Amino acid sequence: MLGLIINEKEQEEMVYVLKREMEEILFDLEEPRIDESMKVKMKKRYQTVFNLFQRVASDEECLNYLPKKTGHL
Repeated sequence: MLGLIINEKEQEEMVYVLKREMEEILFDLEEPRIDESMKVKMKKRYQTVFNLFQRVASDEECLNYLPKKTGHL
């Protein structure tokens, strides 16, 4: 287990960066030209990024990016 001490400004930046990454993955999952095997890897990456996001974001923000059991994730 690792620990991380960050200030509020750094927390806000982490939330922003992680949101952008998750939005980019969701956008790419819509792309029909991307191979299904690659989309499986992207879904795993989304789950990893979301787990990080849960540690720094509010519960309300997490609800907006909660992976869905149906559809893309």
